[in-house]
Amino acid sequence: QVQLVESGGGLVQSGGSLRLSCAASGGIISINRMGWYRQAPGKQRELVAIIISGGNTDYADSVKGRFTVSRDSAKNTVYLQMNSLKPEDTAVYYCNALLRRLGVGVRDYWGQGTQVTVSS
Repeated sequence: QVQLVESGGGLVQSGGSLRLSCAASGGIISINRMGWYRQAPGKQRELVAIIISGGNTDYADSVKGRFTVSRDSAKNTVYLQMNSLKPEDTAVYYCNALLRRLGVGVRDYWGQGTQVTVSS
């Protein structure tokens, strides 16, 4: 069974920084893409940043220049460095992975979410 274990959320003041981590495990053969989405109260879940197997990245316009997504392929781990945080970044952040698992094929998986709260 695939597990995506997130860590690093918390409470930070506006202008501060946080680093999220997400480690994938469980019969993984290869990872096509990993990244982060977020969902604020009353809003739909939205893409924050993704990194694909070739190393290319994509970001939401609202976080470009402030957030950086990276990965450690050997550890099946993706990171999200968040700088210059704003109150509007407050949300539950979810790790997402599109990966190939032994005996299952390619599927989409989600972490349990980690709360990020930015105070003004």
